[in-house]
Amino acid sequence: MNGKNTLKTLHINSNDPLPELMVSHLPHWGAIELSGTDKKAYLQGQVTCNVVSLAVGESCWGAHCDAKGKVWSAFRLFHHRNGYAMFQPQSAIEAELRELKKYAIFSKVEIKESSDVALGIMGTGAEDLINQFTSSRENVRPLPSGSAVKIDDQRWLLLLEESAAEEWFNNCTASKVDAAMWTYFDIQQAQPIVENSEQNAHIPQALNLQALGGISFTKGCYTGQETVARAKYRGMNKRAMYIVQGNTQQPLSQGKPYSLERAVGENWRNAGTLMAHYNFADQTAMGLIILPNNLEPETKLRLTEQPETRWSIRPLPYALDDE
Repeated sequence: MNGKNTLKTLHINSNDPLPELMVSHLPHWGAIELSGTDKKAYLQGQVTCNVVSLAVGESCWGAHCDAKGKVWSAFRLFHHRNGYAMFQPQSAIEAELRELKKYAIFSKVEIKESSDVALGIMGTGAEDLINQFTSSRENVRPLPSGSAVKIDDQRWLLLLEESAAEEWFNNCTASKVDAAMWTYFDIQQAQPIVENSEQNAHIPQALNLQALGGISFTKGCYTGQETVARAKYRGMNKRAMYIVQGNTQQPLSQGKPYSLERAVGENWRNAGTLMAHYNFADQTAMGLIILPNNLEPETKLRLTEQPETRWSIRPLPYALDDE
């Protein structure tokens, strides 16, 4: 997409208002597409969400696990053209595609990486803009060249053929911002971002997928179900994903892992690695991290590489319930 060269980085403080309407190309995001007669049944037996009950006009969170219940992919699932799309970080797709195809030879299903381009529409005016182009008022809307998907109250995803995406992007009058803004909203909404570095590391509940409606406990068998069920019914899960925020001595670089330490008395111990982060202009940053779910909300944190910093756990926008 040639238009991506016009993107700008927003330099905002942590309390600044955002533009009412923004658009960004999302090159670090992609999708896996499934089509064929057995697509619904095959996917139903592979993932944590209930594919059978997913309405055409809705999307849902889900996860694909290995046999031990560790997550290969956390994705947003929706009907796309004549099949399904699993929207997820681009870096996770190679391994996820390999694992998802393992048993496909026994079913009439085609599984492939999508060639579509992802655009993010953000801000309080996002839905009004989408409404101008569609007569539908559902949360997933078919377009001549792809789909429009509601992510939350201030975000819509457009998954379009490249030529249509470029035309749409170039003609859009919204502020053209870089993809860091999409990450900002993901963090604010505490929506999991499982890059390739996080694959096979967590069970779905550690990513809060039960709170996001991404796990069905009544749908029947799927890969990794035994572990997921034990985590619910026997209270075996000891971790959850949290929003954290604090000051920085220097901005956090994109694509570089950053770890946090937590205070234990007068000492500091490793707490985990940020799954994603966003830099503000006022020498602060926020991120997502998986921590023990029994930590006190007042627990002090710091960046391992910047030990003079102080970070804290922020409230989640949802309750960590099982359903």
